[in-house]
Amino acid sequence: MKLLLARAAAIAAIAALALPLALPAQAQPAQPAPPASAPTNQSAKADAIAKASGFTIRPVDDAWRAALPRDAKLATQAYLDRLPAEVQAKSDAYYTGGYWLILWELLFGLAVAAILMRGRRAARLRDWAQRVGRGPMRRDMMFGAAYVLASAVLTLPLAIYSGWWREQAYGMSTQTFLAWLGDAALSHAIDMLMMGIVVAGLYAVIRRAGERWWIWGTGGSIAALIVLVALSPVLIQPLFNTYKPVEDGPVKTAVLQMAHANGVPVDNVYTFDASRQTTRISANVSGLFGTAAVRLNDNLLRRTSEPEIRAVMSHELGHYVMNHMAKNIALLTPLIFVGFAVVAWAMKRLLARFAGATGVSRIDDVAGLPMLVAVLSVFFTLATPINHSITRLQEIEADRFGLNLSREPHGFAEAQLRLVEYRKADPGPVEEFIFFHHPSTRHRIHDAMRWREAMGTP
Repeated sequence: MKLLLARAAAIAAIAALALPLALPAQAQPAQPAPPASAPTNQSAKADAIAKASGFTIRPVDDAWRAALPRDAKLATQAYLDRLPAEVQAKSDAYYTGGYWLILWELLFGLAVAAILMRGRRAARLRDWAQRVGRGPMRRDMMFGAAYVLASAVLTLPLAIYSGWWREQAYGMSTQTFLAWLGDAALSHAIDMLMMGIVVAGLYAVIRRAGERWWIWGTGGSIAALIVLVALSPVLIQPLFNTYKPVEDGPVKTAVLQMAHANGVPVDNVYTFDASRQTTRISANVSGLFGTAAVRLNDNLLRRTSEPEIRAVMSHELGHYVMNHMAKNIALLTPLIFVGFAVVAWAMKRLLARFAGATGVSRIDDVAGLPMLVAVLSVFFTLATPINHSITRLQEIEADRFGLNLSREPHGFAEAQLRLVEYRKADPGPVEEFIFFHHPSTRHRIHDAMRWREAMGTP
């Protein structure tokens, strides 16, 4: 679901860079547990792909867990020792490859800006939008939508590589190329609609506010982000997956008990068919303005144990109970404010220098949008460690809330081992600070084992 909630494309997307808390906490299954119900063909396909990926964890029983050292560090190492060397090497290769993707996505974005701005292409696109739209709001809306379409076409090779080919190569995608392409096309269509609205709103603010546009632009971006977070679970996510209530049973009962014990206003638990896209397990508790919805995907429901499900869902409930989404937006606001201030400063100089080559000389000219987005992209790429640190600290809080709620340190540790299929288990401190939006596997398992040690549980 990251694709869905990271879609504040360009202007509003500057805020969506801090959205991991609204996203499902994902983990990757190692050995399937007995299914809670008869698996569908898609689920069986996901199981086969996961097995073919070569990801394994040395299985253990309750006697092994009971015999673990009481010392948290020693118990943590015992868990990590269950990962074969080749599994860790593959995981490290996948995750560190993502570091390069951050760079390549930035470079592709800058290339898109250069292509559109050079030779007055963006100015000509603006003129076309003016003729067709016949009015500043409709013109800007059409330009924003056309910009998304042009960006999607120009960056399609990288999108295919990162979104489909790479996931297939590491055994985590269950989609054919055509199925992936269909989802991508739908995603871009949604982006075009939203970007058109956001761009029209932004440039209306710029025309009215003048030199202080960046102050009002910050407020507008936060408002757009809040609307996105509120509407995405209701209007956008159901376009990609089917949601239905979890069947009555111990899993549903346990999740609702934990939710009601902590004042989460829900009366049902929903599952969605993520196995049609991926082998990863995921869950989320979403909602703003007093609403809430508890969701877990079919991979989590069918292929993990009840202790793991309780541990994962108590973590997700923790995000909701501690108002992490609202806090995350509040903490992100100063960063967005600085980002827009940098954009306002940089755009003055860039527009003055390249006015002749681009045909754009004023900040209120929508044809300058590709340049504006490029500056924002550079700023927020450089701010990645700050953004990740905000999220990582809240993930730690949710981890500890979840341990106290579920009282499942072993279920939590098992779930973290499953994450190693696509997340590096034991990074260095600088690497974790810069690139990790969640704590590392070692740190999270150590938290669970420290809880076990302090509470004196088996």
